[in-house]
Amino acid sequence: MPFLRPITIVGGGLAGLALGIGLRRRGTPVTVWEAGGYPRHRVCGEFMNGRGRQVLAGLGLGELLSEAGALPASEAAFFEGNRASPARPLIPPAICLSRYTMDALLAREFRASGGELRERARWTAEHEDEGVVRASGRRTQPVVNGWRWFGLKVHARGVRLVAAVEMHALEDGYVGLCRLPGDKVNVCGLFRRRAGLDSPAPLPRNLLTGRTGSVLRVRLAGAEFDDDSFCSVAGLALRPARAAARADCCIGDALTMVPPVTGNGMSMALEAAEIALEPLSAWSRGELDWTRARQTIAQDCDRAFARRLAWARRLQWLMLTPLARGKLGALALRSESLWRLLFAQTR
Repeated sequence: MPFLRPITIVGGGLAGLALGIGLRRRGTPVTVWEAGGYPRHRVCGEFMNGRGRQVLAGLGLGELLSEAGALPASEAAFFEGNRASPARPLIPPAICLSRYTMDALLAREFRASGGELRERARWTAEHEDEGVVRASGRRTQPVVNGWRWFGLKVHARGVRLVAAVEMHALEDGYVGLCRLPGDKVNVCGLFRRRAGLDSPAPLPRNLLTGRTGSVLRVRLAGAEFDDDSFCSVAGLALRPARAAARADCCIGDALTMVPPVTGNGMSMALEAAEIALEPLSAWSRGELDWTRARQTIAQDCDRAFARRLAWARRLQWLMLTPLARGKLGALALRSESLWRLLFAQTR
């Protein structure tokens, strides 16, 4: 058997573990370094729609997630204040499963495939070294155009939804709700706050439940929150980044983060892993030098994600602009053609 050069993946989230599983199934030696442990909660919409499901199926993991209780999500509804869109179909349907469950399943599968998983261990060497792939979460940027961006997530019981997925627009953010196994609902929000404000920040639960009298506040009025599932993340950088401009090999949120309102972040992480799989395998076999392998991954990621990232920025602007809370917002909620356009372009 020919010598295969080993791959080191820094970060054991969706992108890192999916890539590790794919490489192991091709016989490549792989070590994944993960600073945290499993299982753990992460700030995530816990909703997957797009090609990510095909990637999982290609890795032979589709049935695994079904066995774990992943729920289909066939429709979504948008809300702004007390106004609502009709529940519109998701074609094809999405799946909803907590990251607490999903990451642990992928970690178990990676180990079963013969991969080495180093939990609670931080990579301290260079990310630009040959054979190193960075999949270690998001890029950080404390302030973006005068705003600080942060995310919050918690699970709740006793919440009745009108659609499998609901998105609620707020004055300076938005909150997504989706059904999870075990009669739970994931409550996940993205928020912004002006940098340098002296006034105290609102309590996290107040942010996640919305203003008094809003549909979101009514929806969560009788909710029983699982405090152990609460998590937060700050310093989010939502401006699209291009892989070709980087010196390291990176995938997933380490490369670029799509605005959460699209519900396409989990899919993009898995798609990036799929894109990286063949060039890294070729490098491991000695058929491609590292510079060419890294450039191929970067170019293919940029080509695959540029359009949806551009449209995602427009969608996020629509969610947060004051115009959306007036007549334009009412028109957007009612427009079937706008829904179809934005849904198609962010996939």
